[in-house]
Amino acid sequence: MIPESEALSDLIGTLYDTTIDRTRWTEVLQRSVEFVGGSASTLYRKNVVGKTGSTILHFNSRSGTPVIDYFADYAKIDPVTTNQFQFGVGEAYSAGDCIPYEELFQTRVYREWARPMGWVDHLGVNLDKSATNFLVLGVFRNEDQGLVDDEMRRRMQLIIPHVRRAALIGNVLDLHATESGAFVDSLNGLAGGVFLVSDNGQMIFANEAGQAMLEERQAVCQDNGALSAVDSRAARALREAIVLAREGDAAVGTRGIAIPLSYPPRDIWLAHVLPLTSGARQQTGKTCSAAAAIFVHRASLETPSALEAMSKLYQLTPAELRVLAAVAEVGGIAAVAEVVGISEATVKTHLQHLFAKTGTGRQADLVKLVAASASPLRARR
Repeated sequence: MIPESEALSDLIGTLYDTTIDRTRWTEVLQRSVEFVGGSASTLYRKNVVGKTGSTILHFNSRSGTPVIDYFADYAKIDPVTTNQFQFGVGEAYSAGDCIPYEELFQTRVYREWARPMGWVDHLGVNLDKSATNFLVLGVFRNEDQGLVDDEMRRRMQLIIPHVRRAALIGNVLDLHATESGAFVDSLNGLAGGVFLVSDNGQMIFANEAGQAMLEERQAVCQDNGALSAVDSRAARALREAIVLAREGDAAVGTRGIAIPLSYPPRDIWLAHVLPLTSGARQQTGKTCSAAAAIFVHRASLETPSALEAMSKLYQLTPAELRVLAAVAEVGGIAAVAEVVGISEATVKTHLQHLFAKTGTGRQADLVKLVAASASPLRARR
C-alpha cells in the first residue's frame, strides 16, 4: 500500500495542477475516492430554494448518468438538500448528519435512486456558498464499505483546504493553457489581481488589475521591488507563504489558502498563493522564472438564505426545518410526508411546532413567510 503521506502529496499536487489544466479534475475525483475511502465521487452544484442543480463532474458512477438523473427526477424531493446548505464552507458532513438514517432510508430518493446504485452514504463538503447556491464535493460509500466513519472524515479533512484553494483559484483563473505565453496573456483578462513572484517575493509580472491595485495601494504594494501587503500584519504572512512556495505544495500547506490582506472595518481582501514549483506547473514556473502566483480578490459576504435565516430567527430544529422546506416546495401533509420520509402524524406534529414558533396558523402562512424572508428588500436587524 502507498503510504498515506505519499498518497496525500500526490493528490494535493494533482489538485493544484487543475488550476491551469481543468481536465485533471477527473483524476482528482478518482484519487479522492481512493484516498478518502469510497466508491464514487461527484462535483456538483445545488440551489437550496428551487431544489435544482447540476453535475459538473463525476467519477465511477455505476450506470451511465445517475447523478444527472438525480437532478432531473429526484433533486426536488430530496430532504437532505436543505440541511446540506446549513453546513459551513469547508465543513464535512455525512448524509446522516443531514437527516437521521432511519428517516433517510425511507425516502423515495434513497429507495429509488441511491439504493439501486448500491450507495448507502455520502460524505460531502461545501466548497463554496452564496445566498442560495452551493458547490459540493461528495464521496459515496457502497454497501460493502458501510456508513461514513471517523477515518473517512479524518482523511477528508486533510484534503478539504486544498480542494477549496484549487477550486477558488481555478474559478479566478479559468484557463486551459499551460504554455507560459498563453498563461501570462490570459492573466491580463482577469478582473482580480494576479502577481507572479520569485522565491524571495520579487515581482516578475502583474496583470492589468494587479498593476492598478499597486498604483492605488489597494491591499498590496511594492517594497523594494517585492510584492507586499499594505497592512503590516498581512505583509508578514504573505512573505512567509511566498518563501514556502519555493518548496512546493506540501511546504505551503494550508497557510497560503486564504491570507487576509486587510481587516474590518475596511473591505476584506484575500490572497491565495499557488506554488509554481510542483506538478505540471513547474514548466510554467521555470519559463516565467516564478516560484508562485498570487491571486488577490475582495472577499464576498454571504447572505443567508431564507430558510437559514428563519432557522436562526425562530430557533427551528433540523426536523422542523426539513418539514418547512417541504411545505414551501410541495405543500400538503401527504406530499410532505412522502418527500421527508416520515409519517403524516409526525408531519402534523412538526407543523404545530412551526405554527407556534412563527406565530402562523396555516401552511399558506408558512409559505408566505418563507417568501418574505427570501426578499432582497427585507429589513436588516
